[in-house]
Amino acid sequence: MSGTPPAGRLRDVRVCVFGDSLVVGVGDPKALGWVGRVAARTPPSTGVALTVYPLGVRGERTADVVVRVPVESASRFARGDEHAVVLAVGLGDALGEVEPARSAATLEFGLASTTARRLVVGPPPVGDPDLRERIARIDQTYAAVCERLEVPYICTYGPLADHPPWLDEPLADGVHPGQAGFGMLAYVVLHGGWYEWLGVPPPDARRRRARVTP
Repeated sequence: MSGTPPAGRLRDVRVCVFGDSLVVGVGDPKALGWVGRVAARTPPSTGVALTVYPLGVRGERTADVVVRVPVESASRFARGDEHAVVLAVGLGDALGEVEPARSAATLEFGLASTTARRLVVGPPPVGDPDLRERIARIDQTYAAVCERLEVPYICTYGPLADHPPWLDEPLADGVHPGQAGFGMLAYVVLHGGWYEWLGVPPPDARRRRARVTP
């Protein structure tokens, strides 16, 4: 973090989002994924000049992702007032049948590898029942790690597991959602603590407050 900006200037916030194919937005015809949609819903009107770097690699597991955090964030954090890291992992672990305890230990290692502000976004429910069960177990262990370390955790599994529009979303390859699915993922992230983590009001709330201010 480079320091507090002068009064009246937008906070220059740089966020590196590390993860797998869901961070890349594989399957989204608009090529935005949930990361691009979340960034679009965090405009300057919220008080921040946000720069988001989607640093996903398709097929990577948590162990692959976390080793990239210090090196790949260093040059991107060379400027800016505030620096933050989002770890959006777990799908690769579930697909690779990694034991949840091992995934959790690896996540904890990754969180300790950076001094930037941290956030973890858990994996959503996708695939067949067996895969979903593995994702659910990883989600639970990730949530426990974040609670213990006092790192904010946004669970996407719970809000979507019984959500009919999500369940009706076709998965072209059995794993990756399409445009509507990524929109739902973005909604869960935005309303699951994104704005609170950044320390800004939602853009709609800011507009409503402006209308009632004399």
